[in-house]
Amino acid sequence: MLGVVFFLALIVQAFFPSHAQAQTSQLQEVVLENGLKVLLLENHKSPSVTFQVWYRVGSRNEEDGKSGLSHFLEHMIFKGTAKLGPEEYSRIIAKNGGRSNAFTSADHTVYFATMSREKIGFAIDMEADRMANALLDGSYFEPEKKVIMEERRLRTEDNPTSALAEVAGAVAYTVHPYRRPVIGWMGDIQNLSREDLRSHYRSYYHPNNAFIVVVGDFSSGEILAKITSAFGGIPRGDEPPKVKVAEPLQRGERRVVLKKEAELPFILIYYHTPNLKDPDGFALDLLSVILAGGRSSRLYQDLVYQKRIARGVEADYGGLSVDPTVFSITAQVMPDKDPSEVERALDSLITRMRSEPVSERELEKAKNQIEAGFVFGQDSIFGQAMRIGQYESAAGWRYLDSYLPGIRKVTTGDILEVTKKYLDPDRRTVGILIPIKEKNR
Repeated sequence: MLGVVFFLALIVQAFFPSHAQAQTSQLQEVVLENGLKVLLLENHKSPSVTFQVWYRVGSRNEEDGKSGLSHFLEHMIFKGTAKLGPEEYSRIIAKNGGRSNAFTSADHTVYFATMSREKIGFAIDMEADRMANALLDGSYFEPEKKVIMEERRLRTEDNPTSALAEVAGAVAYTVHPYRRPVIGWMGDIQNLSREDLRSHYRSYYHPNNAFIVVVGDFSSGEILAKITSAFGGIPRGDEPPKVKVAEPLQRGERRVVLKKEAELPFILIYYHTPNLKDPDGFALDLLSVILAGGRSSRLYQDLVYQKRIARGVEADYGGLSVDPTVFSITAQVMPDKDPSEVERALDSLITRMRSEPVSERELEKAKNQIEAGFVFGQDSIFGQAMRIGQYESAAGWRYLDSYLPGIRKVTTGDILEVTKKYLDPDRRTVGILIPIKEKNR
């Protein structure tokens, strides 16, 4: 194992400094007169360009009773404008050798295309058209609603672990909109109207509530001229409503049990934590790697290798969020084991970590893993663009400069401190999936 640590350290030392410099020092920021921010990073290693439009709207911006509105709008944006017929955007991109898609999260909605330098103008012009002129009506509303309802059935209702995560999230957050699923509750999806979509579109789809990320083989001056020509004439919109709800301090463990048809039991634990803008975020990121960052991690060694009571374990710190987030630990229980046995083992390990500092070797290995992953993530122009967009959405792209220096400064004492502070039983929500045989599905 020492050889793995040394190998990662060599990779970081050899490649990281120049890559880290390129990530931000060569990134250009331009803000158009209508408030649209444009972030440009030239990367000439691959003869293609990734063009992304990020809207600062997701499920956190929705109202009770209208969950899933941002995701529904994402679908309907592809149904055309006065210039573009339904699904014509995707056909034009594919016809010109490109790939395109979109996604919605709690914090943002993103549309992206990857094409050659010569053809990327198609994506730029069509995205500008969709920002200003989406129709959102016609005969496609009700059929698309059925598509989304079926998507929810497949991805959540028929997926036991996703269903558990949804229920546990609704319990972990009592007032903050992160308690709502991005795809929406089924009843809310059924009741959404065309006017709901139009109102949401008018409120959030405008230049001063969006930013563009472009990474790849292009000339900054040339592509900025194209973006300015396409987007510059779109008028600034009214400032959208701010989300001012703060989740109150949790003062006791919450538990939820979901009984559902499934092959194996599953355990999910959420701990409330701050996001990446808090100095503790660096240590929390490292803590997730120490706990479950590979087969030599503490949880994997203890629950999977030694006790053989879990098939797999994961830990994740969701620091790239606009508002305070959660630190999650999950475990897939072995077929012949009781979830309570796995939970006791998890509790025992966390309790030990809240009283004993990790070793310097463990910490150094986790730092090397994070730094190597950060470097390798820049091999793809799409990955570079996504990273820039995620940081800009959550805190501003310049936070990229502070990430690795912050990781390097974390001490074993910092890891102990955040484990004590945040992995507190009184701040957690525990979700247990109990497999059953359902009748008359």
